[in-house]
Amino acid sequence: MRKSMKLFSIAAACAVFVLAGCGSNGAGGNAASGGNTSTPAAGESTGAALGKIKERGKLVVGVKYDTKLFGLKDPASGNVEGFDIDISKAIAKHILDDENAIELKEVTSKTRIPMLNNGEIDMVVATMTITEERKQEVDFSDVYFQAGQSLLVKKGSPIQGIEDVTADTTVLGTKGSTSVKNIRDQVSGVKVLEFDNYQDAFNALKAGQGAALTTDDSILYGMAAQDPNYEVVGKPFTDEPYGIAVQKGNTDVVEAINETLKALHDSGEYDAIYEKWIGKKPAE
Repeated sequence: MRKSMKLFSIAAACAVFVLAGCGSNGAGGNAASGGNTSTPAAGESTGAALGKIKERGKLVVGVKYDTKLFGLKDPASGNVEGFDIDISKAIAKHILDDENAIELKEVTSKTRIPMLNNGEIDMVVATMTITEERKQEVDFSDVYFQAGQSLLVKKGSPIQGIEDVTADTTVLGTKGSTSVKNIRDQVSGVKVLEFDNYQDAFNALKAGQGAALTTDDSILYGMAAQDPNYEVVGKPFTDEPYGIAVQKGNTDVVEAINETLKALHDSGEYDAIYEKWIGKKPAE
């Protein structure tokens, strides 16, 4: 009996030791041995994303099809042209040595992050403002275009700036854009109608559904160029730095984009693209 009790005590002690070991592994004690098989944490990169693009031989970019000067599809030719398109081609040339090794997919302010994060596109080059909130969902490149929010109105409108917008004013904007949030922050109680894309919002302005359309001045100038009956008024009332978005953790792709942007600035090609579409050289 005494021998049985001794054996039981030894077995119990071993069990406690084993359980303690299991508990340690569950709390992270297995990190060293399992590090090679774990999924990289957000913000880390194994080079896999860039490698997959190179292996595929094609860069898939989300761009807008309705934004004159930045990304606008010609219904006759089917071609999409603009500042964002030229920047995208430059990135494709840097990564794949061929600016035509690119596939453009249409995105809107509402769909661009979901399409990026479900893997439909490699990056978003679509007048996307860098914000702290968006940084929680995606990673951004360096700023590639500096814009500011303003207002588009019919010529002769009493609205000549943000100071003329009141709670009784109906302002038009696009779903998922920072512009809608900004105008509500600027003018308490303002009425805002949101549309899926800029062209729908512009058509609504022409139809008299609102007194002003708000988004980044760079986009509004493109709309005003389409119809001389409309004009951009007032000074920009926000700071809108555009960034190129990629999936969280794809830092290898971010690095490749930033290398492209630096090369474009250093060579003067960025200024040429800017002047081609915006009509003036970028501010110093």
